[in-house]
Amino acid sequence: MKTFLAILVFCLLTVCCKPLWADSEMPPLQDGQTVYIPVYSHILHGILDDSGKPNQLPHSSMLSVRNTDPSFEMRILSVKYFDNDGKLLREYLKKPVSLPPMGSTDYFVDYLDRRGGTGANFLVVWKADRPINQPILETINVYFFGVQSQAFVSRGQAIHPHK
Repeated sequence: MKTFLAILVFCLLTVCCKPLWADSEMPPLQDGQTVYIPVYSHILHGILDDSGKPNQLPHSSMLSVRNTDPSFEMRILSVKYFDNDGKLLREYLKKPVSLPPMGSTDYFVDYLDRRGGTGANFLVVWKADRPINQPILETINVYFFGVQSQAFVSRGQAIHPHK
């Protein structure tokens, strides 16, 4: 009886539940996107000071844009850097930049530039002549001082722009 129940449970799980490897579905090809990427020009930490504010740990941030398509180029049309309140702080491009197949480029925010705040972000618009593999857009947020260090990655998220 135990063997029968074990086989029945196995069959039900196999038929009714999606296998773990089914989540490795390929993302759809795209011919362009607008991508939001978080940036952390500083992180709040520690205990509150006398005025009720936490300490700030400054970070430099590097935006990395990587064309993951092995056959076709992509164009970066716009790279904008916004602060915590959504105010445009910097437009990095004067004209579009082409990335060859498997090419990459980066954009940098100095750790002394704290204007962005904890809610800073990049907004990147890219296009391609045909649907291609979606690029990887992420920031690497870094703090190094003496023996202390901190580094972490923030992955971009495609959004629907409103006109």
